[in-house]
Amino acid sequence: MTTIGNVPTRRLASGAAMPTIGVGTFGSDHYPAGEVSAAVAGAIRAGYRLVDCASVYGNEAEIGSVLQNAIANGVPRDDLFVMSKVWNDAHDPDAAVASVRRSLRDLRLDVLDAVFVHWPFPNHHAPFADAADRDPAARPYVHEEYMALWHALEGLVDEGVVRHLGTSNVTIPKLGAILADARIPPALNEMELHPCFQQPELFRFCLDHGIQPVGYSPLGSPSRPERDRVASDVSDMEHPVVVSIAEAHGVHPALICLKWAVQRGQVPIPFSVKEPQYTANLRAVIEDPLTPAELEELRAAERNNRLIKGQVFLWPGADTWLDLWDVDGTIPGWDGYTANRAAEGVNA
Repeated sequence: MTTIGNVPTRRLASGAAMPTIGVGTFGSDHYPAGEVSAAVAGAIRAGYRLVDCASVYGNEAEIGSVLQNAIANGVPRDDLFVMSKVWNDAHDPDAAVASVRRSLRDLRLDVLDAVFVHWPFPNHHAPFADAADRDPAARPYVHEEYMALWHALEGLVDEGVVRHLGTSNVTIPKLGAILADARIPPALNEMELHPCFQQPELFRFCLDHGIQPVGYSPLGSPSRPERDRVASDVSDMEHPVVVSIAEAHGVHPALICLKWAVQRGQVPIPFSVKEPQYTANLRAVIEDPLTPAELEELRAAERNNRLIKGQVFLWPGADTWLDLWDVDGTIPGWDGYTANRAAEGVNA
């Protein structure tokens, strides 16, 4: 395997350097943990230094063995940027801390470079859940509860076992509320980003507040779960502008999506278990950049086409998956839930 060097980095608000592209590890719907961890090992050998993990993916222990071997074989720990996430079933502050400590053990690390709250809702679903499935205890975003979780994670930063905190799958209203009440503000925000779903307002909000956007599904998530597919979805890699620019550069349309992502300013985390693909992904963001005219063409590819809709996180009484995304600029609540909290003497 050819190692690709000189991967550029971005400077976070803390001053830390973060690679401009990472390797994703959400393959649990299709690939066993051993196959994902083998791909991570190959990606590190190829030159990747950013690894995006999560407790819910079920493969952190296997990836931890890969990280341990890479460090033992000469990859400096400080060159690696390893991220994990707290899943929805661990939003209780004590459970969140326990989740991070478990990820540290599984990944065989003394410190995580970033920890994200995976979703802002403490609504759990089983693996391979259908879009119609619901957690009977599901509830909407409750800011005070989220901040209790956030403050627990701030304690792990104080302790020195987490370097940066990140939000994920939030909106401008939620992120604004978090910023107002956080002692340690989020350094990163992981969000769905691809040419046909650019989230320009949230993207700009992040940059204006010193938050680095991290883009998941950067290729338009062609292997996303069936529950997230609807007939109206648009394929980024079949979009005429993406295809035309790919032909001009003589590359696969997927690589145009990645070039666009890095040159726009987000950090994409594509997933692949195939060596030719993850090697090509890395090379694409180093060589043969898009022209300003091509970047402008791709800006016009925006279709507001959210692919990961999150239906399984809806609570009783929610009307539509749009309620998860605060589309009218406000955070939907649940009157019954709020009333019950008030009756218990808790401000909700």
